[in-house]
Amino acid sequence: MREAPSVEEANSIWGDEIDIIGVAWSGDERTYLDFIDEGGLTFPQIDDTGGEVYGRFAIPYQPAAVLIATDGTWQVTREELNVSTIGNFVGA
Repeated sequence: MREAPSVEEANSIWGDEIDIIGVAWSGDERTYLDFIDEGGLTFPQIDDTGGEVYGRFAIPYQPAAVLIATDGTWQVTREELNVSTIGNFVGA
């Protein structure tokens, strides 16, 4: 949950310019829902227990993020996300 508050803050700043979607990889549904509630997360979340999203982008562990540009190109970053790293991506 370390980076969730920073990602939530970035969503409140740039939510009209970018789409942030959280992807949960492991755990049961209760743990997943508790994580969302405890973090007060308002951006969309998807459960990837089956690993399809992580597999598609060859992400072996967290923290990781996939940054997808409007032209469809993408890059994986394994940096811990925070307001600064997200701001760099959006050019702020």
